[in-house]
Amino acid sequence: QVPVVESGGGLVQPGGSLRLSCAASSDVFRIYYMAWYRQAPGKERELVGRINVGGTAHYGDSVKGRVSISRDNTANTMWLQMNNLIPEDTAVYYCNTFPAGSSPWGPGTQVTVSS
Repeated sequence: QVPVVESGGGLVQPGGSLRLSCAASSDVFRIYYMAWYRQAPGKERELVGRINVGGTAHYGDSVKGRVSISRDNTANTMWLQMNNLIPEDTAVYYCNTFPAGSSPWGPGTQVTVSS
C-alpha cells in the first residue's frame, strides 16, 4: 500500500492559521472515512477530526470551532484548516483512515505554535 503524504505544517504565531494537506491513494480515499490525528511531544496520538466520504466532518473537543476538515474525492486530497492556533496545538499532524490503520502512516507534518 502507498502511505499517505501530509504537508503544509510550519511555525506560526499564536492566533495564526495554517492549512494542512493530505494526499492518499485512490483505493483508500474513495471508500474510507479519513481523519487527522496529532501527536505532541510526550503524548499519545489523538484524533483531531474525521470526515466521511460525503463530506460530513466531526471534530475533537480540543479543536472544535477552530478547525475545519474538507476533502476532494476526485483529487484524493483532504485538508485541515486551522485557525486561532494556540501553543497547545503544537504537534506532528498525521492523516489516515478512520479508524486508523487502513493506510500506512506517513511521516506527518510538524506544526509549531510559538511567539
